[in-house]
Amino acid sequence: MKTIFSYIFPYRASIAFEMCVKILGTVTELLLPWMLQVILDEFVPARRMDSILLWGGGMVLCALSCFLLNVWANRMATGISRQITGKLRFDLFRKVLGLSSSQVDAFTTPSLISRLTSDTYHVHEMVDRMQRMAVRAPIMLLGGVTMTLFLDPVLACALVLPLPLMVGGVWMLSRYGIRLYTSTQSAVDAMVRRAKESMVGVRVIQALSKVDYEIGHFETANREAAYREYRAGLLMNATNPLINAILNAGLTGVVVIGAFRVNSGASQPGAIIAFLSYFTMILNALMAVSRIFVMFSRGIASGRRVAEVLEAPESLRLLDLPPVAGDAPKGEVVFDSVSFSYGKAEADLADISFCVKAGQTLGIIGPTGCGKTTLLRLLLRAYDPDKGRILIGGRDLRSIPADELHQMFGIVFQNDFLFDGSLWENIDFGRKLGEDRLMQAAKNAQAQFIRTRPGGLSGHIASRGADLSGGQKQRVLLARAMAASPQILILDDSSSALDYRTDAALRRALASRFSSSTKIIVAQRISAIRHADCILVLEEGRMIGRGTHEELLSNCPSYRAIAKAQMGEEEENNARK
Repeated sequence: MKTIFSYIFPYRASIAFEMCVKILGTVTELLLPWMLQVILDEFVPARRMDSILLWGGGMVLCALSCFLLNVWANRMATGISRQITGKLRFDLFRKVLGLSSSQVDAFTTPSLISRLTSDTYHVHEMVDRMQRMAVRAPIMLLGGVTMTLFLDPVLACALVLPLPLMVGGVWMLSRYGIRLYTSTQSAVDAMVRRAKESMVGVRVIQALSKVDYEIGHFETANREAAYREYRAGLLMNATNPLINAILNAGLTGVVVIGAFRVNSGASQPGAIIAFLSYFTMILNALMAVSRIFVMFSRGIASGRRVAEVLEAPESLRLLDLPPVAGDAPKGEVVFDSVSFSYGKAEADLADISFCVKAGQTLGIIGPTGCGKTTLLRLLLRAYDPDKGRILIGGRDLRSIPADELHQMFGIVFQNDFLFDGSLWENIDFGRKLGEDRLMQAAKNAQAQFIRTRPGGLSGHIASRGADLSGGQKQRVLLARAMAASPQILILDDSSSALDYRTDAALRRALASRFSSSTKIIVAQRISAIRHADCILVLEEGRMIGRGTHEELLSNCPSYRAIAKAQMGEEEENNARK
């Protein structure tokens, strides 16, 4: 929670001033019952109309001042909490984007979404309500008790004696409530995960007629979240009946004792009326305190979850490693005995070694789950290898700053995304490249359909490219990767939706327009990589073949089997010749 309070600390002066205004307004409100008691017990029996009007006018001024001061303080509290939460949410979003893949795996994407949305909202509510109520309610409570002691100490004892029991009960309930609200947010994470997965795969769910099946799964997660929320709410809502029961017992004591004292002449009727007014104030203050504990419990639970992300250590640290001896050109990629495992048990990649010179093309092929995407993640430093090292331009990957490293790449992932906006925004991606470069990138990516599409580059597309065909989406993504003329171009099964003619035109554009860029192509079709300078064949995380298309046909049975299945035996024999 120190992290959360560090966001509040810079606003301490504004909060202190706002609290002073709130205190002034609350103290002004506390004067009203006392002024009423003076009017009823001193001026009304003496029929002093001038004093009645004077003190009545004073009550009106106090009420108006109280209203204006409280409105002013509440507006300041809202503004301060909005600024604090805005900065907190911004920093949390920036931190999430900087998390390593292993950290995202640990937190899970749905949990991060929940922390960015509902948890920051609960923190906002806590900061806002604590400013509004955490000052007013205690002052109203203590001030009301103090004024009752001043009016009639005997009657005040009947009201004060139950307070320690009430405070102790609320404190115990709130401590247990923090644990319950933490558990509730975990259930919300699971519900968000289920909803996210269903929305992403909605077309598949509909195609397989599994709508009811997915609804059942979501209903289970929803019921669990609702049940935990119900348990937490039931516990925290017990504070109101507890406070009411104890205070009503105190009020009964005040009325009974007050009746005897008025009858004996030891107290005045105006004091009893003032006592009832102060009792109402104390009751409202205690109700506010109970609400503060509810919001504080929820806010603390959410604040801890937010702080977990903000305080997450840098898992991929920048190391001070000297460059490898020799003058390696930019764009050269070397894997030197690289091994990696996600679960740190069984290797997902084992002893991978290869070198791709700047300007060359590396093809990677293999069955599903053989480690192709894992290899690319290591190259992008989403993870660090367990063994071995990766070099780019003679520099160890772990010694290259993240911003510099990522600017080297143009990437199209297997399941990439397009966002709601114009084609210009999707291809440029905030790099401010200029229209000529964007149109040239679209031409290289064989995305000529952009010219004939209404609006051209300025034309709008739906989220995830829902209004584009599969081939059109891939070509827009290719244009995005090519637009900045990267040193290393990574294409992860990025032409699977293209016909052979378009695919061939794309390969020619890559060869002519990106001759100086290192190209790494992951493909399921041999036709997409057969002209590569080097082809890696992976199987179960191991490299079982490396060489040109012709060399692999001669010495790699697995590659030869793939070629036979895709190209036919006759074409395979021709290629081998």
